[in-house]
Amino acid sequence: MSIAKANDGLISPRAVERVVTGREVMEGAGVRITRVLTQDLQRRLDPFLMLDIFRSDNPDDYGAGFPAHPHRGFETVTFMVDGRMRHKDSAGHQGLVENGGVQWMTAGRGVIHSEMPEQENGMMEGFQLWLNLPASEKMCTPWYRDFSSGDLPKFTTEQGVKVTVIAGEIDDTKGAVQRAGTEPLFLDLEFPVGASFAAPLPAEFNAFVVVYRGSVGAGNTPLVQRQMAIFANQGEKIELKASERSRAILLAGRPLNEPIAQHGPFVMNTNAELHQAVADFNAGRLGEWLLNGGENPEPQW
Repeated sequence: MSIAKANDGLISPRAVERVVTGREVMEGAGVRITRVLTQDLQRRLDPFLMLDIFRSDNPDDYGAGFPAHPHRGFETVTFMVDGRMRHKDSAGHQGLVENGGVQWMTAGRGVIHSEMPEQENGMMEGFQLWLNLPASEKMCTPWYRDFSSGDLPKFTTEQGVKVTVIAGEIDDTKGAVQRAGTEPLFLDLEFPVGASFAAPLPAEFNAFVVVYRGSVGAGNTPLVQRQMAIFANQGEKIELKASERSRAILLAGRPLNEPIAQHGPFVMNTNAELHQAVADFNAGRLGEWLLNGGENPEPQW
């Protein structure tokens, strides 16, 4: 996605349509997380399916990690603010994502993977995003890549906002990942006191911001930590301002406008495709699992 200059003053800002406060849930083998993008918002925030926040310095909250589990039909994006997470999967990929890094996995036709903390104490903080795949790509070959913090393009605005471009393009800075179908924009923003940031976006792109440090105003709407603002699809610019040192992630993408059929870790377009995904998993056709002697794990959903 090619976006205009971030401080273009000639286009109208978007209003905040709704504010969502994250709710605590347990996932994996007992990891405590905050879910801000839930299944009931999938149509509204198409192509985004889910967004979780994890943040704790208590190993009891994260130590058990996310043992072997399957996926089909979408992509997972893990942004690690602090801590270390080890990935292994049935396609033979292994990687370690740590402070400021990103793990991007395309499950495609099916993969079984684990995400396990590589630390016994200290802060573990980050986000996991589920990004849908177009129907034409849901059965593609699985793909995986780790990006260290140094791999991610960065720039600083005139007002001192530090911008990390994980995906998409803004101010002529291309992110680490580009996707033609969904055209996702994924920015990490670090604000000094009183700084503003503007991101032009096509009106048809669904967009939201999540605050995870301090407080940020989205237009005239104040947001605190673990709150998400969904922007209306009118106007062509997102405007944010922080009254204190703050951090937030901003996401936007082109909606697929395709049916969404989900059963736990499988996201397809029809119920028949879901039944096939479950049958393929049960028959071991999602790929030999490398971590437990080739036996598929019990499904976790």
